Amino acid sequence: MRIAYGVHGYGRGHAARALAVLPELTRRHEVLVLAGGDAWRALSGDYPVVRIPYLAYHLNARGRRSAWHTVRRAVPGLMDLNVRGPSLEMVRQAMEDFAPDVVISDSEPWTHQAARPLKLPRISFDHFGVLVHCRWPMGPADALRCSMEAAMYRALISGPDRSVIVSFYDAPPRREGVKVVGPVLRQQVRQTAPSAGDWLLVYLSNGQTHYTPAVHDALASLGVPVRVYGTGRQGREGALEFRPPSNSAFVDDLAGSRAVFSTAGNQLISEAMHFRKPLLLLPEDSLEQRLNAQAVQALGIGQRLDRRAIRRETFARFLEHVPQYQTAFGHAPARDGCADAVAALEQYCHELAGR
Repeated sequence: MRIAYGVHGYGRGHAARALAVLPELTRRHEVLVLAGGDAWRALSGDYPVVRIPYLAYHLNARGRRSAWHTVRRAVPGLMDLNVRGPSLEMVRQAMEDFAPDVVISDSEPWTHQAARPLKLPRISFDHFGVLVHCRWPMGPADALRCSMEAAMYRALISGPDRSVIVSFYDAPPRREGVKVVGPVLRQQVRQTAPSAGDWLLVYLSNGQTHYTPAVHDALASLGVPVRVYGTGRQGREGALEFRPPSNSAFVDDLAGSRAVFSTAGNQLISEAMHFRKPLLLLPEDSLEQRLNAQAVQALGIGQRLDRRAIRRETFARFLEHVPQYQTAFGHAPARDGCADAVAALEQYCHELAGR
């Protein structure tokens, strides 16, 4: 078959998921990859990628999502999506020239919207769909926020024909045409053996904002080696080593780390769990990441960090409890849903391509 594959460009988790399934999909089918932002940078070294726009969250000085700045900066992209602007037309033309049988999209709105006038069947393949298509217990306030975020997701994604949802925790689907699979791991992750290094691995999406002076001071005074990704900085400062973006080096550093401090993206959590690395999570200001952090705490393999509690003592207590968190992983085999994800995508592709 011929498959158009769109990847959302905010953060590197969407690209990591694509890197897990693209080797199998490209071996069996012709695939056109379209991505922007961080995803374009992560994928373009391994695949020909059509560079497209992307929407991003924007944060205020306190590291919280700013609805005003997010909407204001997203207006040109939203206008382009709604009035068939030049970027959407470029994506539509690229897809029409490729003539795909089906479109797979990881939270990527331009490929979804371009597929509609071409009457191409669509499969969503992401984690956020867990809030839209699955049953997940939450209180009234979270339920209200979930309905608002789900409405925005539906407006951008516009009702795919099938959904494959990737999640490190169990979430029963609400309807037919939705499959939930376990963590989807890149081949390099699966082939890398974990080891017991002495460094704390740090990855912060939107690190220029999340890596605050308070975070820097706490890590610098911790007295252990720290390898930091996602800040845009490079070089060494005392025990802190700021690393450039890299798929392979990041996996090696993750596999050999003592523990992980990061934002609470599903993909990073899944890869850390594969290597049995305890997690200290600083969720972005989003319901999805807060639920991810709650799930990690419930599993006993890490803890959620409140932004107001960022200080050296908090990190030190977390590291003291690393053996306890490692015990919580138990002897259960590491979960890898990559084969299940590929099988679900293949099944849905064959079901839909005939249309």
